Amino acid sequence: MPTIPVFNLDGETVGEITLSEAVFGVPMNAGLLHQSVVRHQANQRLGTASTKTRSEVSGGGRKPWRQKGTGRARVGSIRSPLWRHGGIIFGPTPRSFAQQMPRKMRRLAVKVALSDKVRQGKFVVLEDLDLPAAKTKEMVKVLANLDAKKALIVTAGRDDQVQRSARNIPEVETLEAVALNVYDILRHDRLIITRDAVARVEEVLG
Repeated sequence: MPTIPVFNLDGETVGEITLSEAVFGVPMNAGLLHQSVVRHQANQRLGTASTKTRSEVSGGGRKPWRQKGTGRARVGSIRSPLWRHGGIIFGPTPRSFAQQMPRKMRRLAVKVALSDKVRQGKFVVLEDLDLPAAKTKEMVKVLANLDAKKALIVTAGRDDQVQRSARNIPEVETLEAVALNVYDILRHDRLIITRDAVARVEEVLG
């Protein structure tokens, strides 16, 4: 089982914590991580791009000119796709880009991402995250003590004080333990998590 140090808000080591092998000791699976990230990004797509076909464009109810005798090509509607302001052929229509992934695979992908952070030494456990006040400068001070710039801060549950303190810091985000996902774990350099949140993650994923 991996054992890593526990820090306080001043960046000092105050103890150790033994992590669950079943959650934080999973071997790398790059293919699974890639599939999970692609799924996450696909599910963020709105799929609202839309165009109108010739039957949906307004106007064009009257034949522009008679069929024969003008010397011009025969035309039935000014909303033909060949005309300016006409309909669009095979244009995009609203659709869902959502991808499905089995629950076991989703959970395994999160375990793989967490385990990789632990192996790289970018998994930082805090004894607690009780800030003196909900101020950005307090969180900046904590991050400086931990030598972390692009960080994901994970708490056991909803913590409004931590969220308000971190929301104005570039490249720093906060998440609850139950909302951990592969995309956010991978795109942040450091993962800062409280001891209580570690227990919550092990309870959910173990």
